[in-house]
Amino acid sequence: MSLHHFSGKTMCRNIRTLFNFAPPATDDEVRAAALQFVRKLSGYNAPSKANEAAFQHAVEQVTAVARELIDSLVTTAARATARSKRSAPKFETRRALRATSRKAPFSQTME
Repeated sequence: MSLHHFSGKTMCRNIRTLFNFAPPATDDEVRAAALQFVRKLSGYNAPSKANEAAFQHAVEQVTAVARELIDSLVTTAARATARSKRSAPKFETRRALRATSRKAPFSQTME
């Protein structure tokens, strides 16, 4: 897969936790986290042609090590569902918006 496939995405600030989920993290999720990590370390969202081979090699190496780490970790904690952990901020925001939209309009509260 080419780096250019990912270059259209903006660099996000956080790498998400991938361990202890049901279903387990996919290879694409692990690779995306590795790509983000290498971007963060290098300071490049997309490397120059001169650095592309080194950048791609680093992404491949970090992906392999990250997958090995995730697969070898153990825990006694219950697995989280994808919705409860990975999407929690999005759902919390939606819940807050719904709650505020149910409130009475400002003009009714002043009466």
